[in-house]
Amino acid sequence: MPNGGYGQFCPVAMASEVLCSRWTMLVLRELCAGSTRFNDLRRGVPRMSPTLLSKRLRELEAQGVIERVRGTGGAPAEYRLTAAGRDLRSIIFAMGVWGQRWVETHDTLKNLDPSLLMWDMRRNLDPTPLPRTRSVIQFMYPELARARQNYWLIVEEGEADLCAQDPGFDVDLYVVTDVRTMTAIWMGLTSVAKEARADRIELTGRVDLKRSMQKWLGLSPFARERNRRAA
Repeated sequence: MPNGGYGQFCPVAMASEVLCSRWTMLVLRELCAGSTRFNDLRRGVPRMSPTLLSKRLRELEAQGVIERVRGTGGAPAEYRLTAAGRDLRSIIFAMGVWGQRWVETHDTLKNLDPSLLMWDMRRNLDPTPLPRTRSVIQFMYPELARARQNYWLIVEEGEADLCAQDPGFDVDLYVVTDVRTMTAIWMGLTSVAKEARADRIELTGRVDLKRSMQKWLGLSPFARERNRRAA
């Protein structure tokens, strides 16, 4: 039993000893979302120190929740969910749905992180409405410091990539807004069309990308559940 455990022979207590240490659930969220490499996990929990992330990964490995797989040919090692870890997916999702439904979401918009927002948008993006040829969408957040104002989503052949530096491609769609507005859209609290009518988001570029933005935009999976419940 870990130090500071509950000392109770109870399934809830035993599970809490494994899952409820600080940052552990967020690390598991990233693993359930498909991140397997250390640097990708760090991008998903940018405020967590590398030392603490390494510690939590070792703890989860020791508990049989994940396994560390050595990379081949010089590739980095990967962390993969075991059967026990895969069983946690429904729990992680249920917690997110509960938080989206019952926690006052507007208050959480003060905890804004543009890098994490863009990373989540990139991995949840739906390329289906986009052409197979390369599409470049530049997001601009004028209220941020110059070094953090610009992000580029590059979608080609059904794959999405994210750059924080100019990739040098022609831009097909410019999206100018503030981080709070973009986060609210991503969380399903509002929509692209509504914010455009309120002049809180400006879209300039290809008409087809503007019209389909709400469809291809990478919304939070919990926002999709919120919309499903509302429907």
